[in-house]
Amino acid sequence: MRPAEQTGRKRRDLAELCVGYALVLIVIWTPRPWQRLLYCAAAVFLASVLAISFNGWKQMGLRTANLARSIWVIGVALLGCAIAMVLAGRMHTLQWPGGPMLFLHRYLGYVIWAVIQQVLLQNFFLARLLRLMRGPGSAALVAAAIFSLAHLPNPILTAGAFVWGLAACLLFLRYRNLVPLALTHAILGVTLAMTVPGPVVRNMRVGLGYLTYSANHLNH
Repeated sequence: MRPAEQTGRKRRDLAELCVGYALVLIVIWTPRPWQRLLYCAAAVFLASVLAISFNGWKQMGLRTANLARSIWVIGVALLGCAIAMVLAGRMHTLQWPGGPMLFLHRYLGYVIWAVIQQVLLQNFFLARLLRLMRGPGSAALVAAAIFSLAHLPNPILTAGAFVWGLAACLLFLRYRNLVPLALTHAILGVTLAMTVPGPVVRNMRVGLGYLTYSANHLNH
């Protein structure tokens, strides 16, 4: 690629990053009913950018290569899930739905959202930061930071998002496989929701929803 083309590509990457992240933050901090309209606008923009820059499923990390080598990530997540559930059971904070159908009804939406978040983190943010930053390590760090800041002001999710975001980016750079990362994200999120009381984690809310939950629930 020629220098002029590289410069133009970097400018486009930076513009897409700024607009995409701004839309995400605006959605998080906008009250309803405007939030739903802005959510649709953000979804259309992000999906359009990903579609235009689509270079194949393998490039996105949706492939079988390195799946066996990276499957250990899911194993670690499941082990952590088991330990957390045992501890939550002893502390009487475990919120088990009561059956497979109730589990799906309560958490299927989050599982889908976790997969979408992982796609955006790796294929929208990290992919562009790799072309903008000097090295993959700094790109992973910045991607984790902006992923984490999108979870403010929830302290638990903000800290957890940074740790997982950084780990996920580094693992993706090593294995280039999105599948174990998306599944691990879902496992960790569902585990957190089942083991930490809703008032403590504010029902996994971020942005304005976190503050609204505080005003509407914690003062009663």
